[in-house]
Amino acid sequence: MASTTAKPKPFVFPAATLARVHTVLALVAFFSALLLGCALHYKKIVKNGVAGYPDEWFPSVSATIGDWYPERNIFQILIAINSGPRFALVALQYYLQRTPTSSIPGFLFLVGVLRTLSCGGWVYITSSDDHDVHDVLMISYIVLNLPWMFGSLACTPLHHVASRRRRFFASIVPMIYFFIQHKVHRVPGAYTHYSFFEWALIILDVLYDSSAELDLKAADLKITIGSWAEGPESSKIIAKVTQEAVAPSPVVQSSVSTGQKEKSVQKGSDKVASNATAKQSNHLLSLARPSIAFASDVYLSYIFWSVYTSLAPTLFYFSVWELGISGQELALLSMVSPILLGIPPLRSWATTRDGRTILHGLSLIGLAAYLLPSPLGRLLLVSFASASASIGVAVDWLESQGEEVTNQAIVTGLGFLVSSLSKHANDGNNPVWPFVDDRSGGYNKTGLVLALLAIYEFATRPSELLAAPVAPSSTDSTKESKEVSPPTKHWFPASLALGGFIFTIHSLISDPSTLIAWSWTGYPIKGPIPNVHGSLTHVAQALGLGLATFLSRPGFSADALAHPAWLACGASSAYIMYAYKDWTGYAGGLGVAFFLMSIFPSVWAYVAQAGKSRVARTMATTWLVVCLYDVASTFTVAYAFVPGGEYFRERTDLVLAAQFACIALAFHWSRLLPRRSSTTAPSSRATPSLPHGRHFKAQYTLALLTTLSLLATLWHSNWPRIVPRPHREAARIVRAGIWTVHFGIDNEGRDSQRRMRDLIQDMELDVVGLLETDLHRVVFGNRDLTRVIAEELGYYVDIGPGPNQHTWGAVLLSKFPILNSTHHLLPSPDGELAPAIEAILDMYGTEVKVVVSHNGQEETPLDRELQSTELARIMSESYPDPVIFLGYVVTKPHAPRPAPYDIMVTDGKVHDIDSDDYDRWCEYIFYRGLYRTAYARVSRSTITDTELQIGQFVVPKRGEGIVDDSKDARYMRAWKEELPVDHWFPMEYYPEMGGKRGHFYHVFNTPLYYKVPGGASL
Repeated sequence: MASTTAKPKPFVFPAATLARVHTVLALVAFFSALLLGCALHYKKIVKNGVAGYPDEWFPSVSATIGDWYPERNIFQILIAINSGPRFALVALQYYLQRTPTSSIPGFLFLVGVLRTLSCGGWVYITSSDDHDVHDVLMISYIVLNLPWMFGSLACTPLHHVASRRRRFFASIVPMIYFFIQHKVHRVPGAYTHYSFFEWALIILDVLYDSSAELDLKAADLKITIGSWAEGPESSKIIAKVTQEAVAPSPVVQSSVSTGQKEKSVQKGSDKVASNATAKQSNHLLSLARPSIAFASDVYLSYIFWSVYTSLAPTLFYFSVWELGISGQELALLSMVSPILLGIPPLRSWATTRDGRTILHGLSLIGLAAYLLPSPLGRLLLVSFASASASIGVAVDWLESQGEEVTNQAIVTGLGFLVSSLSKHANDGNNPVWPFVDDRSGGYNKTGLVLALLAIYEFATRPSELLAAPVAPSSTDSTKESKEVSPPTKHWFPASLALGGFIFTIHSLISDPSTLIAWSWTGYPIKGPIPNVHGSLTHVAQALGLGLATFLSRPGFSADALAHPAWLACGASSAYIMYAYKDWTGYAGGLGVAFFLMSIFPSVWAYVAQAGKSRVARTMATTWLVVCLYDVASTFTVAYAFVPGGEYFRERTDLVLAAQFACIALAFHWSRLLPRRSSTTAPSSRATPSLPHGRHFKAQYTLALLTTLSLLATLWHSNWPRIVPRPHREAARIVRAGIWTVHFGIDNEGRDSQRRMRDLIQDMELDVVGLLETDLHRVVFGNRDLTRVIAEELGYYVDIGPGPNQHTWGAVLLSKFPILNSTHHLLPSPDGELAPAIEAILDMYGTEVKVVVSHNGQEETPLDRELQSTELARIMSESYPDPVIFLGYVVTKPHAPRPAPYDIMVTDGKVHDIDSDDYDRWCEYIFYRGLYRTAYARVSRSTITDTELQIGQFVVPKRGEGIVDDSKDARYMRAWKEELPVDHWFPMEYYPEMGGKRGHFYHVFNTPLYYKVPGGASL
């Protein structure tokens, strides 16, 4: 007789219960940790690196949840339990918000998952475990909150009033303010105020997520748990999501086998459930895939810009060492490779998915070149990668048609912005450039892995998401006259327009601090600061591209941005940028950035329409124009070393005017002419619209990139590791160094900023003069040489004359406040313009003039004489006040006039750091009004081609002068043991000690020490 078992009734509960459980668990987790922490370890969790109780009396979130047992453990257990409801909420919200016409819900689902994972990251990796990882995950969580919250608002129905009111985000601004007061200004008690807003941020975040309860309740979403008999010895449990009074939706089901504890997804019967699961998975993927494809395209665009911008710095290494044209400059012509598309089979192959996939893969060779130790080997690989990348973008840009043209323009602009942002966040270096590696701030492996994933996504992308290229012609190279539908415009003006545009964005806005360098005038600061205001450039760029994206929507027209009146606005901004300084000049630069990014779609539409049937010659000529501009912009500075270069001297104005003249060809000049009749057809050059979904993706991406830029600025500018203070305040000692750093590229052809930082840190320099430092040029990658040293060691910075002043650059780094600085262009009738910085520093209450300069070469004796005379005037006009000169002079010691040495020492009324040192040629240190106690010459290792010279001085008490300035008093030599330990240089750099990182004291094999005359008032 068969036994019967009663079937249990299904268990039904509202989905809103999950949201309530999540809210309760989260609040209990945080507040239990707070109560236990205050009860058990109160004074320990309120104490920080600045102060303790009673100045600090309320704990931060990090200290509460991450430092002590048992509150840390209880908190982490509750958060682990809460992870289930949290992931369930993300899935349920997607279930409610999904729509076949929008990819936003799929994007929000991805953001929600990443947001949850980053939350778990900073919870379980506390600041005491790994401070950097904790901060990165916390910042990621905050950044992901922005698209999550604003996207959720956009998806919340208007009639859900209560839910929309509860969706808010606040307290970040005051939290950052008080953190700066604590971290930078070290104000006792500031961290307590910061903690209030940090806790408020957590509570508001939890309450924000609790609003999902209202949405789920309004949708009447329920979860049903039931069971049925599958056989005599097994049973299954099913969880079923249903929604009342709405159209049937795919059912999400999960089951657990009680016999084998297996998990599966079911619906109705096994067969139906399997089909439903597959359909649901495919549905999720189909909704997310357009967003994934868009992200892949943007990242591959970033890879293109990274490869392209790395070519010139990689090859210019050879030009710098040769101080002339070395032959490697021909590598620039690798960009002209699209001429090969004139071969019909190659063009046909390049337009296929396999062809584009392979070209993407070949471009990665340029990034992988960082593995090679040889600069020449890296140049060869980067040149090959550049050639591959150029062919690839030629196909993308000119083979597209219709709305895909605008999409390509927007994606290219976004990739360019990502490239600039990566440099801003990484101290001026693109982290995937082949001449940086993990020793110099590179993230090459990470960049390559992400690129491979993007290429894989492209290779497996559904065909309906691929652009439909124009069918390649078989007569592009030699029989273009036989095209069936010839273009209405000539290809050559299109090449000029695109070439001028690419060079202009590369030279001016590929790094956010380049425009600031154009406007910089020194101290007191009257304009923007590179590491503080660089994000404003990104904001202007994002707004410009955002305007173009907005006007490219269906129902709008971006043609207004191709009107000559808009060109006039851009040209006017360029004039202001060139003619003015400080905030006015930078405002003009922001206008240029806004203008250039806004015309991406209109330039692409013009070039695609004019050159689509002449791809090979159009793109080859485009890159040839770019190469010519690269050479012209370099010759404005390097004219002394190249044939005919003197004709480019000081002519950045002409180069800039030529750039805009080329760009002007892409504008609709016919609109200035009167219409012949009222029936005139609209221009065939109208910019195509951007599909609605892609418009939203671009807008959200721009918002995300702008937010990341602002966060990077806050991180770099407001959270310095070290506040500028001299190393030996008690002894009133000043260590001053001069170093010609060879444009931040070492002997191996790699970025040298961090290697320079290490030596400057070990030598504990208070004042540093760096020469050959203006890297805001295409050939140097538009880099900022001072970021790493200034931020990580704590220095005030004067970057000297900017790139529009046509010098190789001079920088002053100071641990002392810079009261005033003046930039000079020294007289240079024959050769290169020579920069100089004249600065007044507050050294222990005494105003000391510091002069940093880079004089002309031996080949221009008149320049050297006139420049030395001017420097002598600058130093003598403040006699007898203290002076330190740090410069590149090019003269033998004691050389008579007209050589620089006698002019500067005699007329400048200064002393040589050590007149008995005859083994010098370029670098010199002069001084006056100070007691010199040491002089050191440190070998360069492989960082540059010039040593680091250091002079150590003692500043007399304020109001006191030098008691005995005679040569005998100044040259009382001493052993280091005769001086206090404060005056000693590092012992590990002695040759007998083996040196350090390839550096050691040379020439004398030891620092030289000097006694202070008796009776000196110190």
